Amino acid sequence: MAGHSQFKNIMFRKGKQDKERSRLFSKLSREITVASKSGLPDPNHNPRLRTAIAAAKAESMPKDNIERAIKKGQGGDAENYDEVRYEGRGPGGTAIIVEALTDNRNRTSADVRSTFAKYGGEMVANNSLTFMFAHVGQVVYPKDKGSDDAMLELALEAGADEVVSSDDAHEFLTSLDDFAQVRDALEAKLGPPTSAGFVWRANNSVAVSDAAGETLIKLIEMLDEHDDVQHVFGNYELSDALMAKLA
Repeated sequence: MAGHSQFKNIMFRKGKQDKERSRLFSKLSREITVASKSGLPDPNHNPRLRTAIAAAKAESMPKDNIERAIKKGQGGDAENYDEVRYEGRGPGGTAIIVEALTDNRNRTSADVRSTFAKYGGEMVANNSLTFMFAHVGQVVYPKDKGSDDAMLELALEAGADEVVSSDDAHEFLTSLDDFAQVRDALEAKLGPPTSAGFVWRANNSVAVSDAAGETLIKLIEMLDEHDDVQHVFGNYELSDALMAKLA
């Protein structure tokens, strides 16, 4: 699994998350609530909310849950969540970026720091590792939506910076500023995407030995299971043999 391919990272995480739908829905609800609170409750006039709802629908989150989270964000008693980012080094010389929504920065920071330490890594100061990544908008569609050439033409038409087609999917990449416009243009042509949002995409991947890779996966799983953690990004590349073992 190439760490620079965020779609593959997502699919790896999704396989784990499917076993714990309650935790996944809780995280999706939190993002919807924060997005709703930050603007209008109408996704047509609130790009962040639109993205959050699309992510929830992609995971088959019930409509009632989505509507409840939107209303909660508009209510006066909605929790206040801070958006925080943590950076750390993982096994095998890898770089890890963790995004979280928390109502207690001290608690979350301590938890993330101890998790890195437990699995042979360390948390570092913010902006120490971001130069290894590009912060971009990403819209993902299934492979069967069209040929690689057709998707390239559509990317140019929609204003995307790049489209990366693999055996699994088509990843449309765009700047943060152009993300909403590109996502809407693609959705008009292809329908709802598999996923859409802002990601930290590694500029280069780091090949990790199987021994270090097993520890790295444990680190990522533990970070991902934390209630406050929304996303985990890395620049790792695991061997086919290890991926087969994990499957």
